[in-house]
This record gives sequence, C-alpha cells and structure tokens, in this order.
Amino acid sequence: MVDTMRSQLGRARGLGSGKTGVSSWIEERVSSAALGLLAPWFIYSVGFTLEPGFVGFAAWLRQPLNAVLMLLFLGASFHHMHLGLRVVIEDYLHKHSTKTLLLLLNTFVCAAFGALGAFAILKISLGA
Repeated sequence: MVDTMRSQLGRARGLGSGKTGVSSWIEERVSSAALGLLAPWFIYSVGFTLEPGFVGFAAWLRQPLNAVLMLLFLGASFHHMHLGLRVVIEDYLHKHSTKTLLLLLNTFVCAAFGALGAFAILKISLGA
C-alpha cells in the first residue's frame, strides 16, 4: 500500500542504476560496424571471385588475407548474435531461472559454434 502513495520517480529510484548498459550498447555498435565493413567484402568475394565447389572455396580460403578476414567476419558475427540474443532474453523473459538458463545456453552455443567455425577455417586455410 505504501508503493501506491509514492510518485513514479520514487518507485523508479529503487530499480537500480541506468548506467550499466552503456558498455553493451557500445559493443553492439562496434560489432555492427565491423560487420558493416566485412559483409560487403564477404559478399563480393563469395559472389564474384570464388570458383564453384569446395576445391574453389579451399583455394580461396588458403590466401592469408581471405583467411584472416573470414575469421574476423565469423568472430564479429557470433559476437553480434550473442549480444542481440542476450538483449532479447533479458528484455522479454521475466522468470529468473529460465532467463539464467537461456543466457548460459546463449553464451555456450555462440562460443561453441564460433570455435567450430574458426577451427574449420584454420584447418582449410592451413591445408590440413
């Protein structure tokens, strides 16, 4: 009954600081800027310079610049996906146990698939 007597500002003051999301916001902008630079390179390279088939892709990926840029593109993609899904989970799920489980799952799945992709790129580019 006491909360009904308080003003909106008084109720909002007990909800914590609004300063904690700045680093996440900056991370999202930096990862999207990286993807904005790397995506046109990837689309052009795959669409216009790549020979069809796995052999052509392997030859393309064995070039050091392409391998490094592909690793950067993959890392930025999975990092950006992780950040975006984290925001969706935090904003739209209200049950604490479900939110915690999905945040952990999001972290592990993005890290695992990013590591698998990096391993595949390195294995192909190094000629194994």
